[in-house]
Amino acid sequence: MSDIILYHNPDCGTSRNTLAIIRNSGTEPTIIYYLQTPPSRETLRKLIADMGISVRALLRKNVEPYEQLNLEDDRFTDEQLIDFMLQYPILINRPIVVTPLGTRLCRPSEAVLAILPDKQRGAFIKEDGEQVVDEKGNPLGKSSP
Repeated sequence: MSDIILYHNPDCGTSRNTLAIIRNSGTEPTIIYYLQTPPSRETLRKLIADMGISVRALLRKNVEPYEQLNLEDDRFTDEQLIDFMLQYPILINRPIVVTPLGTRLCRPSEAVLAILPDKQRGAFIKEDGEQVVDEKGNPLGKSSP
């Protein structure tokens, strides 16, 4: 079993790129398809705390339940927002990666480089054509950890 966990949505390009970057380091992560298997309340709280972000920062804003529930309104408590995320897992932003070096919401996908224990094994080019790792496995530009 891997010591890297990826909360993954295979329909998301950022999530697919993050998975590919993890695999480029020679590791096969434990993949949790969070839309089918949402985290428990305790796990979600821990992920948020470990990432050092607010509950609201984990909300996806460009999905239908966000608007229908009027989640842009600041009247909701953190616990209410967590309730909504558990009821509608599509509201959980992704991908979330947990490694021995930390937990991070990997947007953009190359943010995962900062918490991977192993160096990249070669070049990596994202689905959109942007190269984020060179042939020697070194992060390029702003993606440097």
